[in-house]
Amino acid sequence: MAIKVILLIAFFAVMVTVGVLSRKSAGSVDGFVLGGRNVGPWLTAFAYGTSYFSAVVFVGYAGQFGWKYGIATTWVGIGNAVLGSLMAWIILGRRTRIMTHHLTAATMPDFFGKRFDSNALRIAASAICFIFLIPYTASLYNGLSRLFGMAFDIPYTACVIMMATLTGVYVILGGYMATAINDFIQGIIMIFGIIAVILAVLNSQGGFMAAVGKLAEIPSDIPITQGQPGAFTSFFGPDPVNLLGVIVLTSLGTWGLPQMVHKFYTIRNEKAVKTGTVISTVFAIIIAGGCYFLGGFGRLFDNPSIYTEKGIAYDAIIPSMLSTLPDILIGVVVILVLSASMSTLSSLVLTSSSTLTLDFIKGNIVKDLNEKKQLLIMRILIVFFIVISVVLALNPPTFIAQLMGISWGALAGAFLAPFLYGLFWKKTTKAAVWASFIVGVGITVLNMFIKFIASPINAGAAAMIAGLIVVPVVSLITPSQDKQAVDRIFSCYDEEVHVKRKTALPEDEEE
Repeated sequence: MAIKVILLIAFFAVMVTVGVLSRKSAGSVDGFVLGGRNVGPWLTAFAYGTSYFSAVVFVGYAGQFGWKYGIATTWVGIGNAVLGSLMAWIILGRRTRIMTHHLTAATMPDFFGKRFDSNALRIAASAICFIFLIPYTASLYNGLSRLFGMAFDIPYTACVIMMATLTGVYVILGGYMATAINDFIQGIIMIFGIIAVILAVLNSQGGFMAAVGKLAEIPSDIPITQGQPGAFTSFFGPDPVNLLGVIVLTSLGTWGLPQMVHKFYTIRNEKAVKTGTVISTVFAIIIAGGCYFLGGFGRLFDNPSIYTEKGIAYDAIIPSMLSTLPDILIGVVVILVLSASMSTLSSLVLTSSSTLTLDFIKGNIVKDLNEKKQLLIMRILIVFFIVISVVLALNPPTFIAQLMGISWGALAGAFLAPFLYGLFWKKTTKAAVWASFIVGVGITVLNMFIKFIASPINAGAAAMIAGLIVVPVVSLITPSQDKQAVDRIFSCYDEEVHVKRKTALPEDEEE
């Protein structure tokens, strides 16, 4: 117990110290929200990766999908690395940094407002962020209850409040830079933690080959396999169609999530793009691949503690796997899950507060809002969002609990297509952006009530794909933007440094 407590205290002390030391960089709106657009490759890559993978992935998704699809769940981690990290950086990273800097856009709603010359779009995008990011923050506390109960016998309420308070302290003090530095530290912890846990869990089953052999003997309970053993160790698992839906949502979805895309706004230079691409991809392979690979062995730890009156509790699977580990490793796991949760929580509350302040309050509710007042409002809203997330996490209503599950799909379904086309295609229209907002949110929310798609995961994937089709179709049949205005926006790609900007960012850039 002493070892676990010492690890916990040291972890929290480092997080708060970073917040205190980062105060100087948070004295302006640009510094507080974007780190002055001067964040290096390692910090940017780790900020991207740690915002991507939270306790929801480690405890919830790894347990749930590992139980359903076996070792084939590892494909989700591979998809996250290749599509969610590598391709996102290659396709979106450079262009996002160039155009958002050219438009002086600090948030995703701000990008929509300036790219399509529409304050109404900015407000609508801000509202979508507010509605769906809040329940998403509440979901980050998933699994902490069982892990802390197992490791420290600490009440869930105390755990949630402690985590939320410490996250709020360093984000309020240091803004984006404190978040990025802490994300780097938390990311290192996550890497070593997941490797140690995988080795320990497999060793408890007699090693990798012995664990695979035991898993192969378990008959599948998915109807299509007709109860045959070996399905959970097969290449694509017992249900490849639904597995593909999980891969699409959790990988392609990052392209449209405001807290993820925001990381590209802050990139320093061309070197940061290239180095960040490699680092974030390797990070995703280790963390996502490791989490889902570990979850694939969940059925080897089937026991009464993971069942409730309503059936299996997926959030209990991973804690059950870890309960037999040595104390030092349990302490590492707790720090790992706290790192994953706090890094994502800090990113979400910073995105929510900056979006609501800069895109909704400023210029709409309060016409004259100087920089000092903007910073004050953002800090107040960070507290507000954290308090709401704690309240929802402690006593989640049924509706909110459902909303948590679809928030990723709704956000990505609404934003992915118009953001992607807006960066690359001059003919993207304002009406097409509205159509994507309606289709993305509409499919995921309606599916909550009508259930025309059985899985919320597949509903989210369908919303994203629908947006990618709807935006070009609507753009071709609706009035185009003013050609000269669009040409001025896209001229940022053709400004020559040594090569065109769409090929490389300059090493040094004058503000």
